[in-house]
Amino acid sequence: MLIDRALLAKSTIILALVGALSQALAQQPAPQQPAPKAPAAPKAAPSPPQKGSPAPAAQQKGAPPPAGQPAQAQGPQLAFSPWAKVCPKPSETNSQKVCFTGKDGRVDTGLPLVAAVVIEAEGQPKKMLRITMPLGMALQPGTRVIVDDGQPISAPYVTCIPNGCMADYEASQELIDHMKKGKGLALQAINGNGQPVSITLPLAEFAKAHDGAPMDQKDFEDLQRKLQQPRPNVN
Repeated sequence: MLIDRALLAKSTIILALVGALSQALAQQPAPQQPAPKAPAAPKAAPSPPQKGSPAPAAQQKGAPPPAGQPAQAQGPQLAFSPWAKVCPKPSETNSQKVCFTGKDGRVDTGLPLVAAVVIEAEGQPKKMLRITMPLGMALQPGTRVIVDDGQPISAPYVTCIPNGCMADYEASQELIDHMKKGKGLALQAINGNGQPVSITLPLAEFAKAHDGAPMDQKDFEDLQRKLQQPRPNVN
């Protein structure tokens, strides 16, 4: 992508996209180091055979998760932030204006679990859609996104940090238009246990936020503080 990597790093910080996730991922068990293993040995195993132990689907080649694949991992109940647009003031070291229009899904403790953000850098012809998935996903299959029942598009993970693993998509005008008119943006991946994970972010407010004026920085920070408050237990 054409947007400077240092500017991309702001997206995670400014939108508070994904926090410490180990507690949330307890409901989606996955190895701490999710690097995928190779598929089954190419020849009949000379060592003791592994009877009845096929290789997990997530470790085989191919994009995640095929349409209609059963047994999706059950995740925690999420509360979604509103779509919000913010355009921080350029710093002294970087005068390029960058706007972020993003939304996240949070667990009841207030920690973000997944997120999507459209990144627009002033003077750049291309926009980017960056999604953040929880830690513990299988890396090799990568990710994909789907607007409603449209065609899925795939992208590999570009980096993992303590907040989660991120994948970048070119946010073409066609994709932006679909998001403006759509009902939901499905973020999909495969976890370390080989189970498909699909979380849908509602798109109802996206067009208004994307095309409207950015939020005041103070108002945005106040919103983030409210979102970080644990939700009351209604059970």
